[in-house]
Amino acid sequence: MKNPADAIPVITIDGPVGSGKGTIAARLAERLGWHLLDSGALYRLVALSAMDGGVAAEDEAALERLAAELDAVFRFEQGALRIFLQGREVTGAIREEAVSTLASRVASVGAVRDALEKRQRAFRQAPGLVADGRDMGTVIFPDAKLKIFLTANVQARAERRYKQLKEKGESVNLSRLFGDLEARDRRDTQRDVAPLKPAPDAVTIDSTAMSIEEVVHAVVKLAEERYPSS
Repeated sequence: MKNPADAIPVITIDGPVGSGKGTIAARLAERLGWHLLDSGALYRLVALSAMDGGVAAEDEAALERLAAELDAVFRFEQGALRIFLQGREVTGAIREEAVSTLASRVASVGAVRDALEKRQRAFRQAPGLVADGRDMGTVIFPDAKLKIFLTANVQARAERRYKQLKEKGESVNLSRLFGDLEARDRRDTQRDVAPLKPAPDAVTIDSTAMSIEEVVHAVVKLAEERYPSS
C-alpha cells in the first residue's frame, strides 16, 4: 500500500561539512514555507548525549540506545531553528567543534543510522520538506524529485568555519581546521555505511565562489521546475 507521505515534495541537500548546506536549507525552507530537516543535528544530538553520559565512541550498542531513545525537539521561533535535548536548549552546544567531530564518528555506526532513519522520514509533511545532510538523497529520500549536492573546496570551507567559530568567540586555528575538514571528508566518503556521495540524479552546485543568496536562487529555480504545482 502506497504511503500518502510519498506524494509530499522533498528537496534534499547533501554535501560535505562547511559547504553551507545547513544555511541554504534553512533559507530555502523559509522561502518556500516548507518544513526543515537538519539531519546532521540528530547525529550531533546523539554525540552530545554520548559526551554528557560518558559513552565512548567505540560503544556502538550504547550509541544505538541513545539514538533510539533520543528526546529531541525542533522549534522554529522568530525565523530561527531552536533545538532542545531532554528539555534544555542545545542549539549552540551541538555546533561546538568537539561535538561536530564526534558526530562524524557516530554517523559511521550503522546501528545509529538505522535507529534514526524512521525519525528522519517522519519529517516529510505537507506542504513540503527541505532535508539537508549526508545521505538525504541517496538513502532517506531516494524518490525526491530534486536532489542537490552542495560542495565547495576545502580552503573555502575551512575559512567559513573559521569565521563562524571566531564570531562565537572561540579560539581556533585555520590550519588545524583545514586538516580536520580533510580528515572528516575522508571519513565521510570512505565509510562503509551510507558514504557521502551525490545521488546519481543529483544536481551538483559548487558554492566556492557563490553567495548564499545566489545558491538559494538557483535551487528555487530548480524547485519551480521539478515541483511546478507546489
